[in-house]
Amino acid sequence: MRRREFIAGLGSAVWPLAARAQLPDQMRRVVVLMTNSESDAEAQADLASFTQELTRLGWNEGSNLRTEIRWANANVDRMEMLAKELVGLKPDVILAHTTPVTAAFRRQTRTIPIVFVIVSDPEGAGFVESLARPGANITGFVNIEASMGGKWLQLLMEIAPGVKTAAIMFNPDTAPGGGSYFLPAFETAARLLNVEPMPTPVRSDAEIDRALASLQGEKMGLVAMTDGFNLVHYTQIVSLAARYKIPAVYAETVFVKAGGLVSYGDDAKDIFGRAAAYIDRILRGARPSDLPVQLPLKMEMAVNVKTAKALGLTVPQSILLRADEVIE
Repeated sequence: MRRREFIAGLGSAVWPLAARAQLPDQMRRVVVLMTNSESDAEAQADLASFTQELTRLGWNEGSNLRTEIRWANANVDRMEMLAKELVGLKPDVILAHTTPVTAAFRRQTRTIPIVFVIVSDPEGAGFVESLARPGANITGFVNIEASMGGKWLQLLMEIAPGVKTAAIMFNPDTAPGGGSYFLPAFETAARLLNVEPMPTPVRSDAEIDRALASLQGEKMGLVAMTDGFNLVHYTQIVSLAARYKIPAVYAETVFVKAGGLVSYGDDAKDIFGRAAAYIDRILRGARPSDLPVQLPLKMEMAVNVKTAKALGLTVPQSILLRADEVIE
């Protein structure tokens, strides 16, 4: 068993306008834009991992560092507005959470250093020239590679072998590559597993409801792609999957803790902690173009046995042995 700490209360650091206008010479400013809502405990824990590592590296809030944190609630218009606001503060470095947030910052500045986290395809998105040589003012940390699309489906079939049609749900406005990044691997796996793939774009609460209602039936299954929109709506997705008795695989552990069946994805806390080291190096004079994009080092799997029983499924021993967290 393993519990992730929920560290709440790490809200937006809001400073007086006079303080924003001019900082002491020894003070450095870091701005952070999170895709999630501020009430998301998992996101707060991820961000705490980042701030704690910065402190370990010698950056102390109010002493030699001031941090501005904003929350976009998976709203792309809000991402644009907040990115413009934060760039206007003339920070020393930016921490950008997810692909659409990084894209919003890139539209605002080509000079201020940007470190991204939880971005799957930085080359395809045009953020970097290559992983080894980013080439401009942006570098960061990839969370999940494209092959994961097939692995999610394999995991779904391992725990729910009766599935014949599998939807993969995403928001085209916030998912990597507009949703296309994971689709080739997902569709290749579907052919090998004799499963009908069903790309399922959603952009609102109502569309999530309609999409999951359409999956009712003994032979239907769901993969919820790693996507800031899905993450913000995780309670709705998990609740509907339970109501319609849909076996589902998710990319983040928070879904399973909320009652979802099984998840497999990156360890976000590890990525946020590693990002602090790049922020530290940039604050000490390194250039983003000289810092190669890093791939994920740790993946985690969680399974909810109670949910499996409610769906009439038996969790295979192979999954139980691989899982980092088992919820009874």
